[in-house]
Formats: sequence, C-alpha cells, structure tokens
Amino acid sequence: MTPSDQLFETVASGAYHDPHSVLGIHPSTDSQGGAEWTVRTRRPLAGSVTAVFADGTRVPLEHVHAGIWEGTRSGEPGAYEILTTYPDGPEYVADDPYRHPPTLGEVDLHLIAEGRHEQLWNVLGAHVRTMDGSTGTSFSVWAPNARAVRVVGDFNRWDGQGHAMRSMGGSGVWELFIPEIGVGTAYKFELLSRGGEWVLKADPMARFAEVPPATASVVVQSAYTWGDSAWMTRRSRSTPVSEPMSVYELHLGSWRPGLSYRDAADQIIEHVTAQQFTHVEFLPLAEHPFGGSWGYQVTGYYAPTSRFGHPDDLRYLIDRLHQADIGVIMDWVPGHFPKDAFALARFDGEALYEHPDPRRGEHRDWGTYIFDYGRNEVRNFLVANALYWFEEFHVDGLRVDAVASMLYLDYSREEGEWVPNVHGGRENLEAIRFLQEVNATSYKRYPGIAMMAEESTSFPGVTAPTSHAGLGFGFKWNMGWMNDSLQYIKRDPMYRSHHEGELSFSFVYAFSENYVLPISHDEVVHGKGSLFSRMPGDHWQKLANMRAFLAYMWGHPGKQLLFMGQEFGQISEWSEGRSLDWWLLDQPSHAQLQGFVSVLNRTYRTHSALWARDSDGGAFSRLGGPSWNPNVIAFERRDWHGNTVAVICNFSGVPIDNYELDLRESGMWHEILNTDALEYGGSGVGNAGIVPADESGRATLVLPPLGVLWLRHDPAGTPRE
Repeated sequence: MTPSDQLFETVASGAYHDPHSVLGIHPSTDSQGGAEWTVRTRRPLAGSVTAVFADGTRVPLEHVHAGIWEGTRSGEPGAYEILTTYPDGPEYVADDPYRHPPTLGEVDLHLIAEGRHEQLWNVLGAHVRTMDGSTGTSFSVWAPNARAVRVVGDFNRWDGQGHAMRSMGGSGVWELFIPEIGVGTAYKFELLSRGGEWVLKADPMARFAEVPPATASVVVQSAYTWGDSAWMTRRSRSTPVSEPMSVYELHLGSWRPGLSYRDAADQIIEHVTAQQFTHVEFLPLAEHPFGGSWGYQVTGYYAPTSRFGHPDDLRYLIDRLHQADIGVIMDWVPGHFPKDAFALARFDGEALYEHPDPRRGEHRDWGTYIFDYGRNEVRNFLVANALYWFEEFHVDGLRVDAVASMLYLDYSREEGEWVPNVHGGRENLEAIRFLQEVNATSYKRYPGIAMMAEESTSFPGVTAPTSHAGLGFGFKWNMGWMNDSLQYIKRDPMYRSHHEGELSFSFVYAFSENYVLPISHDEVVHGKGSLFSRMPGDHWQKLANMRAFLAYMWGHPGKQLLFMGQEFGQISEWSEGRSLDWWLLDQPSHAQLQGFVSVLNRTYRTHSALWARDSDGGAFSRLGGPSWNPNVIAFERRDWHGNTVAVICNFSGVPIDNYELDLRESGMWHEILNTDALEYGGSGVGNAGIVPADESGRATLVLPPLGVLWLRHDPAGTPRE
C-alpha cells in the first residue's frame, strides 16, 4: 500500500510512531503482480538519491513527497547504502537506519514490562553495536505516554526529524539503530507528548554525560580490565556483619579539590591505609547538575559524574582501592529526584517516574519528586540501578539515603496532605516491597556486599531478612545513638554527670538491628560546626574530648563511620566548595590526633572482640563495681573464642585514682589503648600498661581525665593469639 501524503509528511517531520513501516526496504509487487522490493529514505533538499546494494545493484530513487524518496528492485533485498547528491555539493554515502531490525527482542520487552529485567542497562540507553554488517549505536528509551520520539545530537545538529524512533508496542519502549556514530556522541531524546508538545530529555539510562552545567548524554563504551579478582573472591565469602568495618566517608570534590578519579587513587589509598580504615564511602557519584546538592539530587542514575573523568576512571579508582584492601561503599538515592526539566521529571510530558498524585509524588521539604514504586518499570529502573553499580563498578555496598522518607506516606506531611495505604495505614507498601526486592536481589547476585539504610525512625526489622518480613538491609545507621552521643559530648564535663543516659541509652537497643554508628557529613554542616568545634573547653580539652569520644564510639557495639577531616580535628565547618583544612596537620596537636585515629583503627581491627559479635547482646556486658561516678561508663566486649576487651570511659575533666571496677574475669588486663597517652598529646595518666584483677575480677584503676582505656584480658599473662 502506498502511504498517503499526510503520512509522508508525518514521517518526514519525525512525528510518526512507526517510521520503519514507511522508510527502509519493504516487499511489494510490480504492475504485473510480480514480487519486488520498495526502498524509501528521507533526504530533504537532495538533488538525487540512489540505493547502492551490496551486490553492486544501483537503484535510482525518485522524490515522492516531503523529502522522501522511493525506488524499487527485484530479486533479494540485501544490505544497501544511500548515495545522495546535493546541488553544488559532493556525493554523500551513508547507511540507512531504517533498514535495520529492532535491537530489543521479545524476551527483553516482556521482562521490562514485568519489571524483572535485572540487566536493564544492557538493553535500554545507548550501545555501540554491529548490526547486519554496520557499526553504529542503538538507542532505546521507555516513554509509554509519548506519541513520537526522536534522537537528537551533535551528529544531526540537534535536529531529530531524520532520526525518529519506532514504538515497540505496548511495552512503551522506543528504539532506533543509527549507523556510523559511536563513542563520544552527545545526544538526547526529543519526545512528543500526548498534549502535542515536544520535550527534550537526557537519557535516563545514559552511562555517561557531559560535564555540568551541560546536560547531554554521551555514548560510552568501557574498555577497562579489572585487576581485583582476589578481592572479589574474598568478598564473595565474607560476612560483613561479623567483620571489622570502620568507614571513612568522603566527598570527592572537596577532599582535595581538583583531583580526577585517577588522580585521587594514590592519594586516597595513602591516606586511608595510613589511617587504617577498612572502607571508603563516597557521597553520591551518580550524575547531578548542582554541586551544592553533594550528589543527593540525581539526574543520571547510571552515569558516574563526569566532573572527575570517564566511567573507566572511576573503575580504576575502585579497582586500585580493592587492590589496597580497601572496600568501597557508595551513597545511593532512590528516594527522590529533582525537577530539572532535562531529566526524569515529567519525562514524556506527564508523570512517569514520579507518582502522579502530588500527595504521594512530591517531596515538600526538598522540592523533588518521589518515585512511583508501585509501577513495574520504575521499580525495575531502580533495582537494576543498584545491580549496575555492583556489576559494572564492583562497589562493595550501597548506603541508601533517606529511607524514612520512603517508608511513610505521611513523612513531613500534615493531616490531609497524604493518602493512606489500602489498609488505612501510613506505611508506603509499594516502597517497602521495592526495598525488599532490591535488597534480596542484590544479596542473591552479589554475596558479601553490604546494603545500608539511613533510617531515622523505629521502623521494625530494617535489617531483618525479607523471609521474615524485614526490609533485608545488612546494616542500619544508628541515628538515635548519633543524636544522643553528640548531645552528651558537647556538654561541659561539669554537667555531664546529669546526662549519663544520653550515652548509655543506646545499649538498650544496640542489638535490635545491625548498626553502623555514623558521624557523617550531615553532622558537620548547616551551622552545626565540626566535631572538634562542638567539644567543650580549651584547645587541649577539645582534642582530649575528641580522642575519648572516638574511642568510646569504636568500642561501642556496631560498625563505625567518620566523615573526612574529623580524623585530624577539622576546626571549620565542612563546605563542599573548598578543601579540608589540611594545613592543620602542620600543628603537632592535630597531627597527633590523626596518629591516634590510625592507632585506634589498627587496634580495633586487631581485636575481634570489638567487631565479631556486634549484633549479639550475649557478647556485651555493662561493668560496675564498688566505685561509682556518673561520668564513668564501662562495658565489656567478647568474641566467639573467649577474647575479651573492656572499654572504660572517664568523661569528667579530672583523673580518678583508685577506681574499683569489676572486670568479671581475674588475671592480667593489658592496656591496649589509652587516649591520654603522651604520644597522642595527652597528659600521660594511666596504669603502666597492665591492670591486675583479683580472683573475683575486681581491679583498681587510674582513669585519665577525658580519657578512655581499652583493656584486653589475658588470664595466662601472655598475649592471646
């Protein structure tokens, strides 16, 4: 059937949903009813157009309407190219996008519609491929509300009329293979909404993007060869909850400004290795337009930010960290996304990735959109994104931001501003199911990883397995501990005796979840000051408080996380726009604090009693005795092999002599850490390295001012292996 002039015009303008049904090569019949093939192509303003087949046959095409040319041939169809001449111009030979079959199969489309495509990044987005002898880039995008979709980019001068995509039916996916373009091509999608408006969007599945403030997606292909197989093998056999974990949280843009991913590798390895942290946690590295968001308003979920280089450069950084025995955690933001017009917001002209009801789809505090977790394709987009970072970048964990905002429909909303769930409750059942799915799927595919929840409420079972109706996270940030302990430590020691519960209350619930104790970036911004600046007293007392607080924190059940700069006593509040105050290390007292943190981490890692049973209440005991002081908090940690470490904290400003404490076990206790040691800048008060306990386990100690002791039990009088 010959297309109508109206259809030709629609196709020529790039506004037709199935351009391949008109353009390309199609079976037809000649005037005598014989079989032949009709070739059509769009070449506006051309002087002549010829289809040149692989067998040498040349078929002149005639202009039929609106810049579309047509011709016929008999025999087999075969591959062909289009030779075009323009008035006063040279001949131009190019492959025809519309002669190629779809790049997505029925299985892919079915899995996408079901929300079960666990490698979504391999089928959607832009991929360099070879199709029927031609090398080019296939483009595909999910846009079910669009009437037409076009690819625009630097290859077509951002005019997509000649590169309209075909609809793949009810899947909502659009597809086009464009020959002869490849890596480095900048592109976007142009979508015709149901309301008749063209909207220009970056690719939601783009794996690379232009450096902000530019917003185009970029075709990319990895050529990286990993060298971390030993690390990955060990990880697959690991159980993070019963292993040491002290995390150095790092904002790459302000740690040492100006470093690329590759430049940063040696410097981060040198610093983190010297400080003896087990892991680095990066603030979000997915593409984001506004640096002041620290990466928490993501526009490119599959694209590592190009601010610091190519995606393979990030692979290099992670690979090098793994080879240095440093794990990598990345912050991940599936809770909301910004309203920037070029990205996910109203993607095909109406609500798509966001929930259509503003009472469920808009975050009032942050001015962002909330994902529609009940929609299969949206849930798949997010689940596959988590898997993408594990698969393609070998990250060892994802810290999921703002989980509380996902769990509750009334989060930060007044009465009447939210819609209850189907049972009349406030829980977001779709978001809960999504979190369970992403956790279960991630752990199934990548054993040994760590999924972490930043969750600030008492929602039950955050780290319980999904088989027991839990959310399935590996860890939960202990926000209650963070708030209470910081409230306590900022008090003058004179008044701490009335607030002992702020430090000890966390012991009541310390084993209800698998916890991480975070002193994160959120605690050193927005007028809160640095950790150092919160400490009371003069400079010496602030440093002593810092050492005591960190030793209490590292001794407390749970894993540890410390934001960059706090390890050397950063004085000023953190700002993403400038470097840390590395010059402070020229001052001996701050260099001593950094040295203390290194010893703290090394001692922690050496003694399994401090980490092997973090979530086991049977491995923890409060310690007391005849002496009592409300500023003294003492407890004991044990591992599975009988190794015991006692943590004794004196948060008063004066030393305490002859403090009697029941250590529960007789024998010798070795002082493996004293925060008041001279080498750390302390006053040198202590117990000469050894504390004997009588047959009942009672010991008499000297407690240093603003100091913490770690004692290791050794009943035989020799170090325990």
